Amino acid sequence: MHSKFANSFNRFIIVRIIMNAKNNNIIVKNKNAARNYHLTDKYQAGIVLEGWEVKGLRDGKVDVKDSYVTLKNNEAWVIGLKIDPPASLMHESIDPTRSRKLLLNKKEINTEFILHILQGKDKSILVPKVKNNKEMSHILLQDNTALKLSNYGIPEPISGIEILPSKIDVVFVPLLAYDVKGNRLGYGKGFYDRFLDKCNPKALLIGISLFEPELEIPNKKTDIPLNFCVTPTKIHTF
Repeated sequence: MHSKFANSFNRFIIVRIIMNAKNNNIIVKNKNAARNYHLTDKYQAGIVLEGWEVKGLRDGKVDVKDSYVTLKNNEAWVIGLKIDPPASLMHESIDPTRSRKLLLNKKEINTEFILHILQGKDKSILVPKVKNNKEMSHILLQDNTALKLSNYGIPEPISGIEILPSKIDVVFVPLLAYDVKGNRLGYGKGFYDRFLDKCNPKALLIGISLFEPELEIPNKKTDIPLNFCVTPTKIHTF
């Protein structure tokens, strides 16, 4: 589950909530956001939800008009987002407007140092290249490989020898956040979800993060979890 919110003179407003970022499946829009506020910077984040809240969103039982995002202890929280529980839970002590944590786009780690180490150990390095704005190909990095910035601001090869995903032994996976079971939250485009689905099931999937894991990130049964995640203080094994 993803939310999109924007900064309006240091007040963060929920703009819309998306069930599936890959298909841009919009659950609800804040129709007053652009009308009542001058929106400057825009952000995308995952929302940490309980099971009944996911069902409530899928059923469209959500109201964003009084919601906003605030920062507490370097974490982002959405306040005032109302999600009504299903009828079966109406008698339970549930707060439909409870504060919910957002999983922000944390700064992605520069992996150039890792690349140089692996090259020094005579390993074959592959560099991803986006094609058709939907899929990734993986190009063998050689001494004469020319790189240019993609539309996403990431260096990628102009051309080269493409290697099939099934031939790859280790994948360093970019992520926004991950949980104690190895589930990860990506950047919302679905490139790595589609790519990992084609990889050898025995390939090692390694996340790299500056942060410790979340307790739980909503995931689907078809999502492929990490094998490891490396942080500055620990290597997490899943």
